[in-house]
Amino acid sequence: MSRYVVGLTGGIAAGKSEVTRRFEALGIVVADADLAARAVVATGSPALARIADRFGTDMLLADGSLDRARLRTHVFADPAERTALEAITHPAIRLLMQQQCTQASSPYAIAAIPLLTEVGGRQAYPWLDRILLVDAPEGVQHARLMQRDGIDAALADRMIAAQASRAQRRALADDVVVNDGQPDDLQAQVEALHHRYLALAAS
Repeated sequence: MSRYVVGLTGGIAAGKSEVTRRFEALGIVVADADLAARAVVATGSPALARIADRFGTDMLLADGSLDRARLRTHVFADPAERTALEAITHPAIRLLMQQQCTQASSPYAIAAIPLLTEVGGRQAYPWLDRILLVDAPEGVQHARLMQRDGIDAALADRMIAAQASRAQRRALADDVVVNDGQPDDLQAQVEALHHRYLALAAS
């Protein structure tokens, strides 16, 4: 069981997945909030039933599963609707991730939480020992987001604006990985942090 947990966060399209893959390659267990978010709204789950009650059954596909694209478009257009969705899903996500981290077989575990700043930081996740930020300039995020998701500039602007600012995320972080270049530029930063976290977990 891992007694030391690092929370990993960052803005949309900052490169969090690339960083977590590199920690996983070093043998570290990663609990991913995006995967947990999918698990807690699986077909037949209590959270999915609450989403259908709150947002309407037109948010479901014909097979009863969640229409993720439709719901995403809906909540990004209205901050109050996004808050209502988070109130349904976030408690279940937090519980699942804590279980995954405490059961991890590696010396420390990483909890990858994109919206850590927005959902209350350390107060919402008091079991995090340290917080790592994957940071990229907004212009880099914007270009990556348009290319990755095939969306227009206006939607990319809204998705970035819906999140916390870089300054807010930096204020929360103990460590920062700067991801403004090529993916291979990350390796040295990840390896240095890995050795630091191994030492912290052992102390």
